[in-house]
Amino acid sequence: MAGEAIIRAAASEDLDTFFAYLNDHLRDNGSGATALFMPMARAASRFGPEREHAFRSATGTALGQPGWRRLWLAFDAQGGIAGHIDLRARPEGACAHRALLGMGVHRDARKQGLGARLIGVAATWAASEAGLDWIDLEVLSVNVPARELYVRCGFVQTGEIADMFRIDGEALAYTFMSRKVGKL
Repeated sequence: MAGEAIIRAAASEDLDTFFAYLNDHLRDNGSGATALFMPMARAASRFGPEREHAFRSATGTALGQPGWRRLWLAFDAQGGIAGHIDLRARPEGACAHRALLGMGVHRDARKQGLGARLIGVAATWAASEAGLDWIDLEVLSVNVPARELYVRCGFVQTGEIADMFRIDGEALAYTFMSRKVGKL
């Protein structure tokens, strides 16, 4: 699936399909052998209408403005979404030189190199934008496959908060990682 995937910037007409994919993707959050990858209860793992609205609005916001977001989608040979990655403005002030990364890969496309390809696309775009110097991410520390992917793609751990979340009765740490734009 991933070897055939075509990655491109998302268009506004892709968003309804993306949100359906994302809600399906979130069903895997902490399910079976899949590590918990979103800081939300397993039973509440969904992307609701209020978040969809905010996401739509952010994709139309100019880079450098508070709340901007850019999204890329990977499409499989049948036209289904195989993965996604987005970069967005950090919520803190005075951080316009940094972007926050979010991503996911469909269960059928994992462990095939698509995650690294998605990171490459987003990092290349960020390097082409004069104002962006860093890409940051936050990941649940139990999500070892994601952390290993990020290290392979040039991210370094900058911190970890123990017991950041209490989800479904479990204390979970949160790892912070960063990558200088244009550097591997």
